[in-house]
Amino acid sequence: MISGPSGVGKGTVVRRVLELDPSLYYSVSAKTRAPRPGEVNGREYWFVSEEEFDRMVERGELLEHASMFGHRSGTPARPVEVKRAEGVDVLLEIDVQGAAQVRGRVPDSVLIFLEPPTREELVRRLEARGTEHGTDLERRLARVDGEMAAGERFDHRVVNDEVDRAALEVMAILHGYGHTA
Repeated sequence: MISGPSGVGKGTVVRRVLELDPSLYYSVSAKTRAPRPGEVNGREYWFVSEEEFDRMVERGELLEHASMFGHRSGTPARPVEVKRAEGVDVLLEIDVQGAAQVRGRVPDSVLIFLEPPTREELVRRLEARGTEHGTDLERRLARVDGEMAAGERFDHRVVNDEVDRAALEVMAILHGYGHTA
């Protein structure tokens, strides 16, 4: 599982890891926000209504779920369970809130915290991506320190200073747990 603060580049590193090792199964999360430009339903996320998300929670269909920045996100449990039963390694990209829930339900999960080279670089990335403005950006920036502190609870920490290097470090960690491409 890869987690880290908003804007650290989780999606970019995960995409590179999947290019390096297509045998990994990428678990697509459900989100209640609208797609950003270029995002495709079922590829980056399953975009669902608030009502459908409520039903998923009520039916116990989510491995983890959390509210962040005005929307909710969660990992559908069934695809993860099926792939693990088949012996396939599953890669999750989730926020720091969800990581603790997954660890509770899947004790043998490997938690990798992706962190920026500096706090200033993280702020620069959040501002540069241009997906949030004004109050939305301020809310994300206000959570940076708390999200960064969460890294202490993870099995491994990887600095995302350069995408290819960070992805190779993630691969080395996975290999250390017996995953082979």
